[in-house]
Order: sequence, then C-alpha cells, then structure tokens
Amino acid sequence: MMSTVIRVAVVDDHQIVRDGLQALLGALDGIEVVGLAADGVDALHLVEQGRPDVVVMDIQMPRLDGLEATRRITARHPEVRVVMLTMNEDDETVLSAMRAGASGYLLKGSGAEEVHNAIRAAAAGGMVFGAALAAKVASYFAGVAAAPSAEPEPFPELTDRERSVLQLLAAGRSNDQIAAELYVSGKTVRNAVSGIYAKLHAAGRAEAIVKAREAGYGRD
Repeated sequence: MMSTVIRVAVVDDHQIVRDGLQALLGALDGIEVVGLAADGVDALHLVEQGRPDVVVMDIQMPRLDGLEATRRITARHPEVRVVMLTMNEDDETVLSAMRAGASGYLLKGSGAEEVHNAIRAAAAGGMVFGAALAAKVASYFAGVAAAPSAEPEPFPELTDRERSVLQLLAAGRSNDQIAAELYVSGKTVRNAVSGIYAKLHAAGRAEAIVKAREAGYGRD
C-alpha cells in the first residue's frame, strides 16, 4: 500500500504548530511532509492533490473541524490514515474521532517518539491512542463487542453533543431550554444546532425536527 517513505500531511489552524510539526516530522527517518493545511477545507484539497499516507489532524479549526474533515477523508480515501493531535481529551471527542474513522489520537505535548510510532502504526493499518486515552478506548471497544446486534445509530455524521441537542430539539425545546438541560452555554447550543443543519442538509429548525422525528428522535 505504501512506499518506504511515509508521506504525511499536517493540518492545524495555528501556524506555529504547523511549522513545529513540519520541522519535527521532517527530521524523522522514513517520513516526508508533503503538505500543510490550516483548516478542514484545505485538508480535503491537500489529500486530493498530495495523496498522503497519513494526515496529522487538529480538531478545533475554522470552516471545517477536524472530525468532519476526518469523516470525509476516510469515506473518500479509505487508504489514507488520520491521526488526531489535539489538546482535547474528553470522552465525547475521543469517541467521536474514532467514529469518524481516525486511526490514532494523541494529545499535543506527546514526545517525538510517540508521534513517530503513531504515524508508522497508522500507515501500517494499525490504531494508536496515547497512554492517557487507553482506558477510554478499551471501554469503547468493550461496549461495541457487548452489543453486536444493536441497531445502527441514526445520523452517524453527528457528534455526541449534536445528537444530544437534536434529541431535545426534536422534543420541542428552545435553545435556552436545551442549554439548561445539558448544562452548557447558549453559544455551545447555537454552534451545535448550526452543525446539525449543515450535516442533515436541513434548511432550518422545522426541517431538522421533521428529519429527527422520522428517525425516532424526540420521543419520551
């Protein structure tokens, strides 16, 4: 599948991080940095043009976040592996990255050797998660194995947060009510609702509610 040299693309919205990773990875044996991107939209173009073996991807980015970019990349180019490199280690984000198709998840601050090993393992078809995340990943796979016959979750493109918001949206809650029930800010709810509209290709709240209820959301 891959040559001796692993072709790597780096995606992060902070230039200092991109430059640092380019310098770090470029100094490692067997790795060639073939491109840099500042957000998920540019990452999609970079993968189309550069065809890297591995993409090192941040999560929080403008225009298109790393989770959605990963989902699109792995759907269109299953041979391309994605390793998330982020500050975010909460359960929801880690599991959303796995569902999106990530082959690895490391925290920023990981050493050069850990990043190198993760890229090599991902390029070889394996999955690598930092030591701090091992328990979460093991728990996730244990849950999957315990319920092999479970019905597939509707709207797999949604994050867990967006799915929780959609459930309450379909039940007729206002944004303020949703924020109160989920103990999050109004801005978080508004961002989630915008993401739901985009991913469900809904023109607005009413259409999103119809689609959600058709899928079984909003039932008490």
